[in-house]
Amino acid sequence: MKEKIKLIEDYLDELFPNPKCQLNYTSDYSLLLAIMLSAQTTDKRVNEVTCVLFSKYKSLDELKEASISDLELVLRPLGNFRKKALYTKEIAEILANKYDNKVPIDREVLESLPGVGHKTVNVFFSEYCGIPAIGVDTHVMRVSKRLGLCYKDDDVIKIENKLMKKFSKDIWGKIHLQLVLFGRYHCTARNPRCAECRLKDICKYKKKK
Repeated sequence: MKEKIKLIEDYLDELFPNPKCQLNYTSDYSLLLAIMLSAQTTDKRVNEVTCVLFSKYKSLDELKEASISDLELVLRPLGNFRKKALYTKEIAEILANKYDNKVPIDREVLESLPGVGHKTVNVFFSEYCGIPAIGVDTHVMRVSKRLGLCYKDDDVIKIENKLMKKFSKDIWGKIHLQLVLFGRYHCTARNPRCAECRLKDICKYKKKK
């Protein structure tokens, strides 16, 4: 397993030596909302929408006063835009009214916010706070299963725990981003680029195919 992990780390370092979060943000709340909005849609689409959203509503105080119909209009390009409009307004109200317009660095509080789950908090902690964490989204899940880093029936929590055991804590943030980018651009759900992949010899998908 150590040799496999070394092979994966080296290859991902070669492909993505300095991985960056692809969501645009300028503040703690804009990142938190962007991550929440990114569920079931692409980062590119989220960036297009948040550019409009945060230009129109320049603070949490303005955002909490927005009408649901106006938020739905802005968020319409996203999946589940009606729910996300409600979540956006409710999160803005809670942060503005209860937490002095700041995102509290408290997992229990954050996971109690509408539309904010375990993965969202992990990504926020890693990106904004530099707290070691691995967020398991669809890309990370797919790549982890294909590379045999977990079992095919493992849920996101089991996958997260296994990845944390296999990779050094000091690279959790980086490996999370690398796995996301690898799944997004190389090990895609459909037509993955197996022929050119240096991990194909350890890939269960390639062997099955």
